[in-house]
Amino acid sequence: MPSDAMAGAGLEPVADGRQSQVPIKGRGTATALPNRFEGWQRQRDDDGWARPQPWPAGQEDACDVGRPATEVTPQVARSILSRNDSPDVPFEWAVNPYRGCEHGCSYCYARPTHSYLNLSPGLDFETRLVAKTNAPALLQVALAKPGRHIGPINLGSATDPYQPIERTWRLTRGLLEVLDACSHPFTLVTKSALVMRDIDLLARAARRRQVHVMVSITSLDNGLSRVLEPRASAPLRRLQAVRALAEAGVPVGVNVAPIIPFINEPEIEAIVAAAAAAGARTVHHTVLRLPWEVRPLFEEWLQHHAPLKKARVLARLRDLGDGEVYAAGFGERMKGRGIWGQLIAQRMSRAAARHGLQLQPPVLVPGDGVSGTPGTMGGPAKALPQAAQQRLF
Repeated sequence: MPSDAMAGAGLEPVADGRQSQVPIKGRGTATALPNRFEGWQRQRDDDGWARPQPWPAGQEDACDVGRPATEVTPQVARSILSRNDSPDVPFEWAVNPYRGCEHGCSYCYARPTHSYLNLSPGLDFETRLVAKTNAPALLQVALAKPGRHIGPINLGSATDPYQPIERTWRLTRGLLEVLDACSHPFTLVTKSALVMRDIDLLARAARRRQVHVMVSITSLDNGLSRVLEPRASAPLRRLQAVRALAEAGVPVGVNVAPIIPFINEPEIEAIVAAAAAAGARTVHHTVLRLPWEVRPLFEEWLQHHAPLKKARVLARLRDLGDGEVYAAGFGERMKGRGIWGQLIAQRMSRAAARHGLQLQPPVLVPGDGVSGTPGTMGGPAKALPQAAQQRLF
């Protein structure tokens, strides 16, 4: 039976045992890993008889289970604003117009959210997407409610607001138009050069000192980026986006994330230098996080693309997690523990100082009716006891 969340999105569960021993070109994983709530699994066994030979003209990708097409299901959402009280992130309010992400980053910490739709955090996360078609209208209603004080809103906290399907659906553009009309402050995180399309709205917000954009750059190596983040913009295009935003007067920073030991970790200083040369004002970093189903998916990625480094990577992650491959506690899951977490932080700090970059985001001017203490992107978040943390991330 489909879950309530899945039924609300208009999706039906598919028992798909697509398991591949080789990567799929243009996808972050070839595995439709069952989600953690499933009590049963089914494995596809293709003997060739049920597949049309030859393929119908123009339907080669649709017929080939090895190269699944991207499906987007429109959803009329009931709400769009989410609130977090984690001390690990510098914002309280967030909007995500899409569920799932076509970028297909193998390491994405948001993959487990697809389990709530009774879909696979693996291949389904990047091929079976949900577009919240009424997101701009919901945001407008939320901001117009009398007596409700909403601080700066983050776009891109879970899935990328500028993933490829945004070219067609334009929901992020719609959200920015609402924020612009309301003169409401916001932050944005993306690894897509498509952000340059909306420079007009971002520049207006910048003149009000109500925006900060972070462009995530994981590697400067095109080959590594192609297999690690297969449908995200190439590193050069991301640096071009940083430059274009900076030239338009938009406060922009570079998020060096996630830092993966022995994979992109040797590039820390080079990425910071490239960010400064492109006009970034700030830099930020997080280390690799492997919650729930992300761990087996990323271990599979290592086996496919860096088999000789796999043992070393996992060993170093255990060092960062004080014996655990992923330590989920507040205050440690983003930066890691122990000497290796400290070493990465020191390297980032020294590289930033060398190039005159800040490690903290700029102060944003509150919008009309927004209360709270200015000074961070969302006001200071209160620390919570360990028992109160959400286990998903």
